[in-house]
Formats: sequence, structure tokens, C-alpha cells
Amino acid sequence: MQHKKMKDFPEDFLWGSASAAYQVEGAWDEDGKGVSVWDTFVRLPGKTFKGTNGDVAVDHYHRFKEDVALMAEQGLKAYRFSIAWSRIFPHNMQEVNEKGLQFYDDLIDELLANHIEPVVTLYHWDIPQYLQDEYLGWESRQIIEDFTTYAEAVFRRYGDRVNYWVTLNEQNVFISHGYLMATHPPAVKDPKRMYQANHHANLANASAIKKYRSLGFQGKIGPSFAYSPGYPIDARPENVLAAENFDELNAYFWMDVYAKGEYPSVIWNWLEENDLLPETLPEDFEVLKAGKPDFMGVNYYQTATVAANPLDGVGIGTPNYSGEKGSTERGGIPGVFKEVLNPFVEKTNWDWDIDPVGLRIALRRINSRYGLPILITENGLGEYDKLEDGEIHDQYRIDYLNDHAKAVQEAITDGVTVLGYCTWSYTDLLSWLNGYQKRYGFVYVDRDEDSPKELKRYKKASYYWYKELIEKNGKNLK
Repeated sequence: MQHKKMKDFPEDFLWGSASAAYQVEGAWDEDGKGVSVWDTFVRLPGKTFKGTNGDVAVDHYHRFKEDVALMAEQGLKAYRFSIAWSRIFPHNMQEVNEKGLQFYDDLIDELLANHIEPVVTLYHWDIPQYLQDEYLGWESRQIIEDFTTYAEAVFRRYGDRVNYWVTLNEQNVFISHGYLMATHPPAVKDPKRMYQANHHANLANASAIKKYRSLGFQGKIGPSFAYSPGYPIDARPENVLAAENFDELNAYFWMDVYAKGEYPSVIWNWLEENDLLPETLPEDFEVLKAGKPDFMGVNYYQTATVAANPLDGVGIGTPNYSGEKGSTERGGIPGVFKEVLNPFVEKTNWDWDIDPVGLRIALRRINSRYGLPILITENGLGEYDKLEDGEIHDQYRIDYLNDHAKAVQEAITDGVTVLGYCTWSYTDLLSWLNGYQKRYGFVYVDRDEDSPKELKRYKKASYYWYKELIEKNGKNLK
């Protein structure tokens, strides 16, 4: 719908930005930190672009005060970061590493001293390697107890200062890439194991939320979901049905569990038909229903366009990890859907659809289905940035963020409650499988795949644009 006048962003709107521990911290084995599955995975030949790893990353561990000073100068209202589980419990789940806890104490205090709200993610994909070795990590029910123990330790340490908590980041991504596509740890291709690990992750998420509330803290807590709304390629009924299948399997299968404590019946029936049902206990669903979040965290980057896919149709495709535009091989699930090219939107060099309207659609769908407030925990553009005479002219990123922030304002005007908007990312960082060439930040970090160089920070043009946007609380959006 079109509006005669846009509503203003709320005065307490959280204009923020985000990062993840493994992608920015470095110091991978310092101050008692243990090994995570990503520390191990990146050392396997051919798994990442040019063999890149997070050993140094952008050295946020040693430079966090410099980075927070840049945030303060920009006027950032919130900074979302994750805690590395293996810094807190480096070798087992009985011994806590005080130096690891102290690092996040110092970071949180530095943020608060600069009037920046810390938004803390408990899990951003870096489970300790010893848990993977002991019982296959997310594939064992033991992970529920261990994740809750870790979460409680962190809640008790920082709960007096942290008002916003994200439990699991992009569960749909780390589960599907880890257990179906083998592109993330533990590099498995087994849908049966994937759905079992996913069920345990759902239980761990709900258990952590329940634990937080039992401790009496008054903050807000919820998961962060990577949402790509599905479109049918045209109005043919079989393609519309394929889009329904896509959203049921790739979105509601997760968000229904978060918000309602139950799996969508259509997908549960499909899992049963295909012998993919996870093993469950009767009490599991009581736990899931007790873990309703205070908000739905949303990581939004793109939409997906789909068509019908016969039972003998295409299977898993090949994503573009090279940055060579047009190299994606789109896939699907036989008998469910297949992804196709959307001719109506532009693409990034990594073939991600640039679709600001899709963000508004995502927010509207979540609002209609769940009635929960929404915190946008990631949204951003990964591209090649060039440092020229100490400057980075990333007008393409400004345009991207402007259009997506405008879509948020339109959703707010529609009646959706949005708590904040965290861009991805604050500084440039290690882009998991894409190395350091794919840059997202407001702050350019001068390093590449071959050398960390001096890791010097440079403010991009987008840094100044976001500074003004925050100052004017979005009133200068074009």
C-alpha cells in the first residue's frame, strides 16, 4: 500500500551495526581461548577463499577501543556482536576462562561509556571443537544442557548491563550449510542428521530463553533468523504453490517453532513421508512452547524466486563464493520447488538479489503471522571496495542501505513494530567462505587474503552517510 505520509522512526530506535566474533576478533588462541569448529574447518584445504582464516581477522580483540571510538564518533546507537563460546569454556563445560569473560566485560563497558547499546549474540556458529569431538555437537541432545550452561554463565556475568540478547544466529544457515551442503562445519551431507541437529538447536534456543527469564532479568531476548521471502516466478498456480512450499520449508519451519513452539504441519508431514523426521520426546514441545521470544531477529539480504520442480527435478545448487557475477548454479528440492532467476531485480557480484521491497514484505509477513516486534539484526551489501588516496567512495552501499532503511520506515508506517536496524557490518571482516575481498563495513580495514598488513582503519563514504542518518533519525532518507 502507498501512504500519504511516512511515520517517523521512534525516538529510541536502535540505529546499529553488527559483527561476529570469529569474523572480527582474531586472537584465536590467546588468553586461554580454546579451539572452535571454525578454527579447525578453515584449515581444511579448499574450504575457504584462498585458504583464509580468522586467526587475526581484523584484530578487533586488540583494537576494540579504537573500533568503539569510531562507533561513538559516528553516533551509533547499538552494536551487535557475538561471544565466542570457546573463550568462555575453552576446554570443557566445567571450567570458565576468566580472561575470556573479562574481554567481553571490557567491550560492554566501553560501549556503555560511549552510550552505545550492546546487543549480544550467544551463538554465531563457533561451537567449541571439543563438543564436536565428544558427541558430534548439535547432533546430540547433550548440546541442549551445555548451551544452556554457557548461556547462564554469560547471562549472570553481563545481564546487569545488556538489555538485548540474540540466542542463535541464522540457525537455518549453520544447520543447512553444515549438515546438508557441507560448506560449513561439520561438513556433512545428510538431511536426516540435519533435521535431528536442527531439532536440538530449537530446544537449545528455547531452553536458553527460559533460563534467561528464570534469572529475573528485564531485557529482551530472541533468535536471529536469515529470512529470504519467496516469490513465484509467475501466476501459474503450480509456481505459486512452489513459493508456498519454499516459505513453509525455508522460513516458517523455523520461525513457527520460535514463536509458537510447533512445526508447520505441512512440512512435518513431508518429513515423515521422506523418512526425515527427527527423534523427539513428548516433553520437547513443552520446552519449545516455553521459549517464545520477545522479538524476532531478522537478517535480511535478498528474496528468492521459485518455480515448480518435479520429483525428478534439480537438487542442491552451487552458490557463488567467488564474486564472479553470474556463476551461481540455482538448485532446489525435487517435488517441492526450484530457484530461478528474478528478472526484475539487480544482483550483487555474488548474485544476491537487491530487493528493498522484499525487506518490507518480510517484515509484514512476520508481523501478520506472529505479531512479534522485530529487530533487524543484519542487512548490508558485500562488494569490492577500493581504497584510493585514503578514501573509499561506496555510493553503491549508501544507495543500498538508504533503500532498505526506507523499506523499514514504510513497514513501520504499515503498522509493524521494528525495534532497530543493525547493518552488516561495522568494520570490514572475514566473510566466512569469501575471504577479505567481500567487504561490508562502514570502516575499511586495510588487509587482504595474503597479509594482514597494518590493519589500518579508514572511514568510507557510507560511514558519514550513516552518521547523518542517525543524527536526523532517518528524516534524511531519500
